[in-house]
Amino acid sequence: MQISGSSALVVGGTGGLGEATTRRLAAAGAKVVVADVADEKGRELEKELGIRYVHTDATDEESVNAAIAEAKALGPLRISVDTHGGPAQGGRLVGKDGKPLPLEGFRTTIEYYLTAVFNVLRLSAAAIAETDPLDEGGRGVVVTTASIAAFEGQIGQLPYAAAKGGVVGMTLVAARDLSPLGIRVVTIAPGTINTPAYGKAADKLEQYWGPQVPFPRRMGRSAEYAQLAQSIIENDYLNGEVIRLDGALRFGPK
Repeated sequence: MQISGSSALVVGGTGGLGEATTRRLAAAGAKVVVADVADEKGRELEKELGIRYVHTDATDEESVNAAIAEAKALGPLRISVDTHGGPAQGGRLVGKDGKPLPLEGFRTTIEYYLTAVFNVLRLSAAAIAETDPLDEGGRGVVVTTASIAAFEGQIGQLPYAAAKGGVVGMTLVAARDLSPLGIRVVTIAPGTINTPAYGKAADKLEQYWGPQVPFPRRMGRSAEYAQLAQSIIENDYLNGEVIRLDGALRFGPK
């Protein structure tokens, strides 16, 4: 599938993974709409790259549809990449004080890291389905973001691991559901990615995680996520797959 000339929605496009993806798709000729809640950063990207920014709550149907409408106005919407984040709560299932993990924190984490992904996936797919088919009947692709915590969640990560595991579980089913429409679905499961969000803690995190990665012995980079996202978009035979991006890292219990 050709990126140039297509409209692309990047949800969470002001964050580390999302910004790198936005920059890469814009450079490849896509008409990008960034959907996020970081208005100041979004406006900066809009001015710098000539993309569109729309304040968007990924958990809200009306909000996501408004961003999709902006993307459709720019051209045929064929690309949706979801990298959004949100509040995540954790802790041991039963703490050292004997208290169970609060239910509300679990619900909040699931809402942002699973339900909102489903929301973006379903609405993006419905919009992509309205475009004219290309060669071999393809209409577009949705890229979602999980985490290797879906496979090796660490102590205290139960809500997050459950949410990301749900994203993994949706991937093949969504690809099968959307196959008659010519829409592909692929999930990226990053390991430890050093993004600007870590701020001053980035160096300490690099010193801690870098040596644990088999090769290359460093944390991942946002640009590597964006590179993989572009490869997924352009390769029509990638579908229904979860791709780990982790340098062969496997999380231990802690």
